[in-house]
Amino acid sequence: MKIFVLNPGSTSTKCALFEGNILLWEANIQHKKSDLLKYKTIIEQKNLRKKTILAELKKHDTKVEQLDAVISRGGLLASCESGVYKVDQAMLYDLANAKYGEHASNLGAILANEIAEPCGMPAFIMDPPVVDEMDEIAKITGLPEVKRKSIFHVLNQKAVARSVASSLGLKYEEINVIVAHMGGGISIGAHKKGRVVDVNNALEGDGPMTPERTGYLPAASVISLIIDGKYTPEELLKTITKRGGIYAHLGTTDIRQVFIRIEKGDEKASLIIDAMAYQITKAIGAMAAVLKGKIDAIILTGGLAKNAAFSEKISEYVGFFGKVFIIDSLSEMSSLAAGALRVLTGQKQLKTYKKSG
Repeated sequence: MKIFVLNPGSTSTKCALFEGNILLWEANIQHKKSDLLKYKTIIEQKNLRKKTILAELKKHDTKVEQLDAVISRGGLLASCESGVYKVDQAMLYDLANAKYGEHASNLGAILANEIAEPCGMPAFIMDPPVVDEMDEIAKITGLPEVKRKSIFHVLNQKAVARSVASSLGLKYEEINVIVAHMGGGISIGAHKKGRVVDVNNALEGDGPMTPERTGYLPAASVISLIIDGKYTPEELLKTITKRGGIYAHLGTTDIRQVFIRIEKGDEKASLIIDAMAYQITKAIGAMAAVLKGKIDAIILTGGLAKNAAFSEKISEYVGFFGKVFIIDSLSEMSSLAAGALRVLTGQKQLKTYKKSG
């Protein structure tokens, strides 16, 4: 069975063709920021991205009508279970209207549907970032009106956890593992026998600081910034989610450039990067407590894991909890293809999206 896989990111659209579990070809389409800035919303980028995807299919002599299914990374939807979901009108409506938030991943189901529907083939998404398996106790905060949310890098976290479980001769549902996905956003999840029972909200400022997000902040100090007139509420929200972290301290989100600055002796850059690593280790330690110290593995993954010195800093802190695995290549594309194949061959049941309210 031929399965076409899509993975839209903030400035790129990844696509790949699989025959069963075998990769036939893949491409990483880079979009110019100047082109994307022409659009007021992410959804308005749809036709631009679709055009580049169809051009890539043509380049690789792949006819859409020869495909058996299209599957994409999921977007910001109502909280749901882990699994493969059929793209339907309820899902498309929520994504097109950014009902639960705006993110590049919202384009995934929409693009998959536009490619698949004319040929009468199914379009799927798998493990959207709003998968919620958290224990109820983990959602409680000190303010009844505010609950912790499950928004994280579900797709890659579960993919690498399954891979490590397999290398240990076990099933994902048999292990306890802590996964730290470290990229533009950072999420640290406690995986307990196949469920992510606790994880930071990687989108809205919960957890460690990241290349572009502030992470944890003392609430009273944040409120004072508004009271003192240093930020409007809108400006502060943008800073917390898009202009915080490494960008706020060093003026860039390009971590490769930051590491070059460190190599050249930039002490401030070194301190800020060390602080981000320190915050990640504290979050891993918190998840170790959630799992009561019963940990089969700790996994460091995502773009930041590619820097050996950065990963080593974290490993030095957390290695006593258990064996540390560094998986610096994302498994999302092959994981999506495998998910679609399991549904197409009847090994797993296809799920239906249910909007909230």
